Amino acid sequence: MQEKKTTHFGYKEVPVEEKAERVKAVFDSVANRYDLMNDLMSLGIHRLWKRQAVELSGVRRGQRVLDLAAGTGDLSSRFAGLVGAEGLVVFSDINASMLEEGRARMVDEGLVGNVEYVQADAQQLPFPDDTFDCITIGFGLRNVTDKQRALEAMFHALRPGGRVLILEFSKPVPKPLKTVYDLYSFKLLPLMGRLVAKDEGSYRYLAESIRMHPDQETLKGMMEQAGFERCEYFNLTGGIVAIHRGYKL
Repeated sequence: MQEKKTTHFGYKEVPVEEKAERVKAVFDSVANRYDLMNDLMSLGIHRLWKRQAVELSGVRRGQRVLDLAAGTGDLSSRFAGLVGAEGLVVFSDINASMLEEGRARMVDEGLVGNVEYVQADAQQLPFPDDTFDCITIGFGLRNVTDKQRALEAMFHALRPGGRVLILEFSKPVPKPLKTVYDLYSFKLLPLMGRLVAKDEGSYRYLAESIRMHPDQETLKGMMEQAGFERCEYFNLTGGIVAIHRGYKL
């Protein structure tokens, strides 16, 4: 009898085919309070992290941008302003609840002319090769079952000369910061999830998923394996978050 393949869901091992549904359930649960929880969890600093990612993207007027795991559209809304009427932003998320929240927010902001919405799995993107000038994924790669496969899909969807930006929680560099961060992640974060989002379990999973995500150097190596060149990363807030950038040359 063939042994079932497993992967991690936080600290648990689950069958590979179950992970996507479990992640979907997490984000279905938190979608309507996602922005509020982001502000509380990061003390608002997530806005600075995202601004830095946009600056490092080099996106300019007329370009085509794919924003994966777009959530409620923090990155997409910025890119829509940068690419202008001649450009295009594809707002994409695997989760229908998050996609709907994001679409409603973008429409409220008047961003309707140069934004398209696509429900898509980062592991199997429904776009032709050489389509986008820039692909971003903000705080979403750690939830993908096969990260290497997703990186390869992004590489194929980029045009030559295009770049990928991965904004994700990473590994704090200073040891004292790591101790404080662990206390925050496993005590305060689930408590905030219970009190504000009425869902302690989902936020415990999010804390665990951060710990299971590859560290800065490992992720850089995975990007190079997928074909990206000139790969580099930028530690933010002591390495709690990192932005990885790579090019398709």
